[in-house]
Amino acid sequence: MAIDQTRLDDLLGRAVADIGATMHAACVVIGDRLGLYRALADGGPQTPGDVARRTGTTERYVREWLASQAAGGYVTYDPGEGTFSLSEEQAFALAEEGSPAFLPGAFQVATAAVKNEPRVAEAFATGGGVGWHEHDHSLYVGTERFFRPSYEANLVDSWIPALEGVEERLRRGARVADVGCGHGASTTIMATAYPESTFVGFDYHPASIERAREAAREAGLSDRVSFEAASATVFGGTGYDLVCSFDCLHDMGDPVAAARHVRRALEPDGTWMIVEPFAGDRLEDNLNPVGRIFYSVSTLVCVPASLAQDGRAALGAQAGEALVRAVASEGGFSRFRRAAETPFNLVFEARP
Repeated sequence: MAIDQTRLDDLLGRAVADIGATMHAACVVIGDRLGLYRALADGGPQTPGDVARRTGTTERYVREWLASQAAGGYVTYDPGEGTFSLSEEQAFALAEEGSPAFLPGAFQVATAAVKNEPRVAEAFATGGGVGWHEHDHSLYVGTERFFRPSYEANLVDSWIPALEGVEERLRRGARVADVGCGHGASTTIMATAYPESTFVGFDYHPASIERAREAAREAGLSDRVSFEAASATVFGGTGYDLVCSFDCLHDMGDPVAAARHVRRALEPDGTWMIVEPFAGDRLEDNLNPVGRIFYSVSTLVCVPASLAQDGRAALGAQAGEALVRAVASEGGFSRFRRAAETPFNLVFEARP
């Protein structure tokens, strides 16, 4: 073997970073769950003992955790004082749940997804699937917390206004179906912004529907927002002015059948808004850090979920615009365009 030492060293360097990131992800989830980031944000520079007292935790564990966070650049260490703190940027990303840059939800998704690695590895051999409902509960919680900041920042301010005539219909009063709603974050955000409209969220996962109903009650929206357990190919109702599918079309076993059902459920001049992970149409377009995240979660969650359903389309989380366009066209939509985008999402508008 002729080993290029420079290339080998580069690969080993990447591996060191990845191994550290894998371990670090669990530590981020611990810090979020136990309120360690919040304590640092609220208390200024602190010793490990200070943080432990504020959070009711054990100093020795907190000391090791703080050291790992400082080594990763997530916490700031002052060696002269022996204290740890969060910069404004670190606090914004790690301790402020409502911030558009909030990170712990993404780490919660990552740690939840890897828990099912043995079952996914088995599916590699059998060709079977692993249903969304078969994952650790923290995946569902983390998914909402991961997507909500982007929805809060973009859905009402830029995505809906980018759709032809939709915002005005919502302001006047429209009927909206949110298909694949999960815990209902997207549904409640829209309902809060458009008080004249009514909303129904659908998801095949009953536990998520129960949580979505709780969220609507907590937000005082139960008079205009309801949730039902149903898949994308059989959800109820017709005459919808807007049907939304947020980051879920690629998870469906038969997205074309879902598109046909959406087409039947819409008003003749209605709109289907499809939000999908950002991706180019070619593999080489997605060989970047964002693509790596999406391909990895697709391997662990999205493709197995689709292969567990009838249809087994397995579009994957990096499907790209051309595949989504083909799904909409085969489903009976004659007009399709990219309406908006962010570094993490593509927003498509499909019309009959």
